[in-house]
Amino acid sequence: MSTPARTAGKVPDADAPDPRRWMALIVASVATLMVVVDVSIVNIALPQAQSDLAMGDANRQWMITAYALAFGGLLLLGGRIADFAGRKRILTIGLLGFAAASMLGGLAPNPGTLFTARALQGAFAALLAPAALSLITVAFTDPKERAKAFGIFGAFQGGGGAVGLLLGGVLTEYAGWRWCMYINVPIALTVALAARRFVRESRAAGNRHYDLPGTLLVTGGLVALVYGFTQAADGGGWAAPATVILLAAAVLLLTAFVLVERRTAHPLLPLRVVMERNRAGVFLANLLIGAGMFGMNLFMTYFLQVNLHYTPLQAGIAFLPFSAGIIATTTLGPPLVTRFGPKPLMVAGTVLATAGLLWLTRLDTASAYTGEVLPTQILVSAGVGLFFLAGPNVALSGVDPRDAGVASAALTTSQQIGAALGPALLNTLYLAAVSGYLTPRAPAGDEASRALQLQGFLHGYRIAFIVAGALLAAAVLALTLLLKTPKAAADTQPTAPVPTH
Repeated sequence: MSTPARTAGKVPDADAPDPRRWMALIVASVATLMVVVDVSIVNIALPQAQSDLAMGDANRQWMITAYALAFGGLLLLGGRIADFAGRKRILTIGLLGFAAASMLGGLAPNPGTLFTARALQGAFAALLAPAALSLITVAFTDPKERAKAFGIFGAFQGGGGAVGLLLGGVLTEYAGWRWCMYINVPIALTVALAARRFVRESRAAGNRHYDLPGTLLVTGGLVALVYGFTQAADGGGWAAPATVILLAAAVLLLTAFVLVERRTAHPLLPLRVVMERNRAGVFLANLLIGAGMFGMNLFMTYFLQVNLHYTPLQAGIAFLPFSAGIIATTTLGPPLVTRFGPKPLMVAGTVLATAGLLWLTRLDTASAYTGEVLPTQILVSAGVGLFFLAGPNVALSGVDPRDAGVASAALTTSQQIGAALGPALLNTLYLAAVSGYLTPRAPAGDEASRALQLQGFLHGYRIAFIVAGALLAAAVLALTLLLKTPKAAADTQPTAPVPTH
């Protein structure tokens, strides 16, 4: 006896290409664009937020650091949660949480609330970013389509820095710094609604294992390290008991993290991923470059708005050559990787960026945008652009398929940890330099006092830029000593986009 065929209400084949995959790509791209924008948008808003909330100089870097620390510290865990709990579900949770945290930041009555909101933004970003990337990976199974999809995704991320700078300038100048937080709310809610309609749910097979002890240890260690830097600036120096205790706790927690990762059956970061020589060199250089680059942006913001008296919008526009340089280098430079190989390109690029940062040590009262800031932006953006272009080729070349996801996440994580540590360290050294410059000098009169204060700021900037340049020089050393020159790496395409910048 034959059974009638059932064509109506047929369930789609789970292995068939998602017919809405291109809309899903736009959803994922806009979601992660918001994450990238939030890195740069606060740079322009920070001086106004500091003044409005009576934020201390020693603590102001937490507006950047809290976000980067939570994002970097939780990114690996966020990727595993997305894989096992459902990528669409976690993307939606991340978007809604990001919207709520942004609203809290916009309403913040004091620095503590703002810093908490920024940390929450980073935590939810650590959920939505890997979820979005994984959704693209599973939605596009054809190699040619996947390459095109990652190209579109990368274009969104590449433009995120410029969008954040311009948007931060416009909102801060015409609506107030709080709108740099509020603007995320309608974007996140709209993308969450679109995800519900256009994104297909997917999960990884296998047992769910989350390395919570590893997550707590590495995040706690990084928080203690950053907070120790802050205490050195605000609590009596490097020898103060609170500073020593925090830095010692950081060493103990991070050491314990390594021991746990060696012994646990399901580590957050398998040590085999970071112990491979080439990969270790790229990760270390990425951390050092992130520290120097984000530290540079912090003090360049204050130099433009405090010393040169730029408005927030002017400061945002003044930063555009930096974003444009990175976009141009990463877009036009791929033939250079094939021609010269990844190692020479990364070393040359990092040397170029180091020279650009050290150019800023020439700052004085006669310094102007075109003489000091613009050349630095061109040199640093071109240099780090070359690194971002070639780095993933080396870091992700020859990775075991089971480690591809964690290696990609670790590449972004290393930069975000640098973004957390760099501003904290450089701000501490900046404040010590300013205090050391101003303390023995006591001019008479308000005008003379203001002039001396600006001189002190310049002295602090120079010290910060020297140390930032030293961090990039250390990255050059790491690349030179650790990297071999694997021929295959030059021909291997990365499985993830260029790290966030």
